[in-house]
Amino acid sequence: MPSIEDELFPSTPGKFKIDRSNRQLNRCFASTSTMFLWALFLIALTASYLSFQSFVDSGSRYLTASWGGIQWEKQVRTSAQIHRSGGISVLVTGATGFVGSHVSLALRKRGDGVVGLDNFNNYYDPSLKRARMSLLSSRGIFVVEGDLNDGKLLSKLFDVVAFTHVMHLAAQAGVRYALENPQSYVHSNIAGLVNLLETCKAANPQPAIVWASSSSVYGLNEKVPFSESDRTDQPASLYAATKKAGEEITHTYNHIYGLAITGLRFFTVYGPWGRPDMAYFSFTRNILQGKPITIYRGKNRVDLARDFTFIDDIVKGCLGSLDSSGKSTGSGGKKRGAAPYRIFNLGNTSPVTVPILVDILEKHLKVKAKRNFVEMPGNGDVPFTHANISSARREFGYKPTTDLETGLKKFVRWYLSYYGYNTKGKLVQ
Repeated sequence: MPSIEDELFPSTPGKFKIDRSNRQLNRCFASTSTMFLWALFLIALTASYLSFQSFVDSGSRYLTASWGGIQWEKQVRTSAQIHRSGGISVLVTGATGFVGSHVSLALRKRGDGVVGLDNFNNYYDPSLKRARMSLLSSRGIFVVEGDLNDGKLLSKLFDVVAFTHVMHLAAQAGVRYALENPQSYVHSNIAGLVNLLETCKAANPQPAIVWASSSSVYGLNEKVPFSESDRTDQPASLYAATKKAGEEITHTYNHIYGLAITGLRFFTVYGPWGRPDMAYFSFTRNILQGKPITIYRGKNRVDLARDFTFIDDIVKGCLGSLDSSGKSTGSGGKKRGAAPYRIFNLGNTSPVTVPILVDILEKHLKVKAKRNFVEMPGNGDVPFTHANISSARREFGYKPTTDLETGLKKFVRWYLSYYGYNTKGKLVQ
């Protein structure tokens, strides 16, 4: 039996003729036309309903937005208030992240105004970010839940507060995760950065910007220690490539719009409230749970080494960069003179191999690790990092003071307390 489609669209176009004497065919065609009109009516009705539903949903989202309104603006202004002579008012992006939460607390402690921004993504357990937010809230720091790519939100924040500085720490972190979700790196590290810079360039007055680049930009560079003047055109991962792109983009905005910009290349930051995806964190978890840990080795069974930098030293570098950032020279998107553009390494200058890091963790956890050595896969990791920090030392007196033994001891104490272990590494029921 032919289908309706077959009846409406014959297989031999141009040869189909209606026999006016064939009343049955007329009735069939009339019936089919009626069905077609009814179908059009139902489609129009459905489209109208969907349009109305979309309008209702949009209105609902507007009414339930997590930002905006008199009370929200009051919270933002209160959090941004400066409580010391010569203080600054800082928008901290990624405020509930590892580095962001520590920097926010340090700024508040010395009397600066701080407003946080974070999208609480699920790259790792958001409950840790919520716990950090509770800590910030207890210190009077208000965190706005929103995304860097929300231009209206960023513009609103600058309408409410004339921030003197932006500490841009929001980013999609991690080298290996780029193999699973490359789009997230472009969304956060490039599109989000550009959106923030667009907002800053249009602000009046323009803020000075300090932002987190990464030691990953050194990529396949083999010259050690890594210096800011070394080549950075051979990234080994998409994460590194987006951070390098960020350095080029920020230079462009500095050159065209007069934004004062400082980029910080962090070297393997660790410490309390850290990121669960980092090796020292996951090693600690697996050692306590009696699970094996995977330790990568380079070519010829060479141990990987990292310039592990304790969070307190990174915070000192961030604050030093903010205090020495200089001023943006633009106004309303127009440049009126040259503005500072700087890049600094923030590291510890003392690389330590991963097996030694595990030795230290075993000592403080009082538990032996089950070590599984494997060859480093081609996933974007590099065999070693080593920072030359002479520029940061010269510019704002940066001087790391915490060695890995001391820093890991502090991390382990925090980890056991936060996750409910006793001093013997046993879970408290």
